[in-house]
Amino acid sequence: MKVAVATSEAIPFSKTGGLADVTGTLFKEYQKMGLDAYLFLPFYKKTREHFKDKLQDTGIEIDIPLGNITKKCNVLTNGNIFFTVNDEYFDRDGLYGTPLGDYPDNDMRFAFFCKGILEICKRLDINLDVMHCNDWQTALIPLYLKTLYREVSVFKKTRSVLTIHNLGYQGLFPPQTMEITGFSRELFNPEGIEFYGKVNFLKAGIIGADILTTVSSTYAKEILSPEQGFGLDGALRKRNDSVVGIPNGIDYNEWNPANDKFLPQNYNESDLTGKLKCKKALMEKGALEGTTNMPLLCFIGRLSAQKGIDILSNAAPELIARGANIVIIGEGEEIFQATLRALGDAFPGRLYAYIGFDDALAHLAYAGSDIFLMPSRYEPCGLGQMIAMHYGTIPVARRTGGITDAVKEGETGFLFDEYSTEALIREFDNALNIYSNKKLWQRFIRNAMSRDFSWGNSARMYLNIYSGKTA
Repeated sequence: MKVAVATSEAIPFSKTGGLADVTGTLFKEYQKMGLDAYLFLPFYKKTREHFKDKLQDTGIEIDIPLGNITKKCNVLTNGNIFFTVNDEYFDRDGLYGTPLGDYPDNDMRFAFFCKGILEICKRLDINLDVMHCNDWQTALIPLYLKTLYREVSVFKKTRSVLTIHNLGYQGLFPPQTMEITGFSRELFNPEGIEFYGKVNFLKAGIIGADILTTVSSTYAKEILSPEQGFGLDGALRKRNDSVVGIPNGIDYNEWNPANDKFLPQNYNESDLTGKLKCKKALMEKGALEGTTNMPLLCFIGRLSAQKGIDILSNAAPELIARGANIVIIGEGEEIFQATLRALGDAFPGRLYAYIGFDDALAHLAYAGSDIFLMPSRYEPCGLGQMIAMHYGTIPVARRTGGITDAVKEGETGFLFDEYSTEALIREFDNALNIYSNKKLWQRFIRNAMSRDFSWGNSARMYLNIYSGKTA
């Protein structure tokens, strides 16, 4: 089976969040399983800085029409991994924008990327069985396969799959974007890709894909409701029979406290002594005061409203007053970055805020913390709670989406329902009661570390739906 994974980011080449972990690891899993797998990515500035010497120039140059202009697409490769190259669009500091907002030409950038992928397949005669697209940045591809590319011979047997990693990000653009996409104006209507007067890239994938998946069973149900459908619940309900929830996994080659190269001492569920040394190292790194008997909390993730940074910021003084130290690692919206910097200044020695992403620090924080905070407003799947549990760090999280599926309340973590500062503090108090009983806390840690979140099961579920079977 020939399968292509089309994505706007994938480890180790580019990353802003969990999408990169999922797509990069799924591609590697397919290779291990012996599939003829391909990976398509933009060639970003960050990719150039770290991987240029490992890539080969194919010599391919393709003209990509974008309305009344044409842009050149060059192609770099590393085996079955292909990069679309256009410095005007991708040689930028950020993948999608800056802390102040998205790049205004993201419609042109990712329409170019989508067409570039299809043109590369044409040029190299890659006859795909499955084109697996991810989120709005590649969601034009399924509709292209049904329209502009429907007569192209290499796609005659290609089934398209769209995975919705986060319905809150849809790729909304002004009406004139229709010309850029090359779609017929007839598609600009409520049954097509029009969305309250705008062009909706994600909606193009929803109506065009043969199969729709999302990243947890609970989220697959939530997005069909008006409350969590972000205006697309109606379009999704029309495709209800094609919507499948397949949970993400984590890469145990990357995330494993037993052999993690970033840790001062490794450990496993049978011998947790290394976890205490990691806690000491994390406290030193953050210049945190007190002893290792004090609960150490961490948050690792994108700084956005979705992730509950507002209620976490409001709760932080109370959590500290209850004896906790806090480590926060992430980057995102400037308003939240400024709030966290201010908290760090207000509570020196008790709250360490690292604005940015440092891979080594993230690994140390997962290992060295006692509690992982995940107060998300919504969470399609979430990798953080799964990684944290594998490192014996117990989630205190909001009951939503994939968190609900992954965390067993009262066994591997603590869940709250109401989206509020008060609910977060109350659930922390419940966790603190257990934390004070070391025997019970050790039981939570071992329960959490024994959960299996490896990618093998999820990959097999994808292969089943590619073949027309149930997941």
